[in-house]
Amino acid sequence: MSPSLQLPALPQLPRGGRFWVAYSGGCDSAVLLQLLAQASPRRLRAVHVHHGLQPAADGWPAHCRRYCRRLGIPLTLCRVEVDRKHPGGLEAAAREARYDALRALMSPGDCLVTAHHRDDQAETLLLRLMRGTGVTGMAGMAPLAPFGPGQLWRPLLDIPRHALREHAHVQGLEWVEDPQNRDPAYARSWLRREVMPRLQQRWPQAAESLARFSRHAAEANGLLAELAQADLQVARHDGGLSIAALQGLSAPRRNNLLRHWLADGGLPPPADLLERIGRELLAARPDGAPRLRHGQAELRRYRDRLYRLPLLPPPPKDLELAWTRRRELELPAGCGRLVLPRASSRALTVRFAAGGEELRPAGAKHRRSLKNLFQEAGVPVWVRQRTPLVWQGRELLAVADFWRAEGAPEVAWHHEIPGVPEQLCRVEH
Repeated sequence: MSPSLQLPALPQLPRGGRFWVAYSGGCDSAVLLQLLAQASPRRLRAVHVHHGLQPAADGWPAHCRRYCRRLGIPLTLCRVEVDRKHPGGLEAAAREARYDALRALMSPGDCLVTAHHRDDQAETLLLRLMRGTGVTGMAGMAPLAPFGPGQLWRPLLDIPRHALREHAHVQGLEWVEDPQNRDPAYARSWLRREVMPRLQQRWPQAAESLARFSRHAAEANGLLAELAQADLQVARHDGGLSIAALQGLSAPRRNNLLRHWLADGGLPPPADLLERIGRELLAARPDGAPRLRHGQAELRRYRDRLYRLPLLPPPPKDLELAWTRRRELELPAGCGRLVLPRASSRALTVRFAAGGEELRPAGAKHRRSLKNLFQEAGVPVWVRQRTPLVWQGRELLAVADFWRAEGAPEVAWHHEIPGVPEQLCRVEH
């Protein structure tokens, strides 16, 4: 191994875990594969993703096979289809297809290894800055991060591109050159050929300085994440966030909490979403039920709670389901299923609230309107619309597993609808 290039300590993998090296055939990944081969980790595999985006790429798999055979490393070839109409452009589409293919290869405990280096980190930071990134984006690429069922390891992040190229020449390595890397039509290629050389001409340590800035941003992002977790412990309530707790925070601290809360639900917010949350949800009247859609999710306010929900199917209307001699009854999409302890011979039916329903709950002296029961228990409107009502003839026997009449069967409602008040969760939903 070249004395100038040393890999950091390999991550510890669980028993049976494998190292998958993303091998494009280019110089950087050729050096990475050679260094790993010399480090001799157990269960090392190379994987080449063939996008089919240019004629030159058709010859790369054969080159990759020869190189891996020389190193004694098994090679897996993945062919992917790239969406040429991807809204993020061809670069984003190819990256997405590549990572989807790599993720699909991995088993729990595996580690994907990529050849991203210090110059890649600098370019990534500049690209993200031009797109208006926040502190999370400025943190750049992490050396070790969760990925699919395992981890993603980037051991070369502290090594500049020129050092990898010098190592490859000294070692007599062979690689392929991707014409796309010289095509100014691609943002990263243009940045690499036009911008970075000018920056480094004026400031020779530009790439190193940008990489160091990313490390500082990563530390700051970690502190902000810790602060968000501490605030979430206070604000979380009944599956949502307390409006009062949110309004008690300063605007930057509240935005930090919301940003991390949304990201935890797979919803990295665009720049204007936090403003809309404040304007349309947090500032809304307490007796309103505002809704804000964001992609395939929605944000809702009910009383003093802010909820993050998946985009729910439309609630059922004017629907009646017969339920006789079966323990289980599957409900419409998004409403879950009902389960009895044992099959009943009663002629039961299941409907959904239409207004005016009444029930005398077991142990109560008087009949109550379903509307009042829902209001007193704090059941949000989207839960009410999807709550199954169990009837026998014209008699309402049970409102899901929230309330039931005297002598009514014990019904369990299994669902995944957020917002059910904790005091009503009598079964594990």
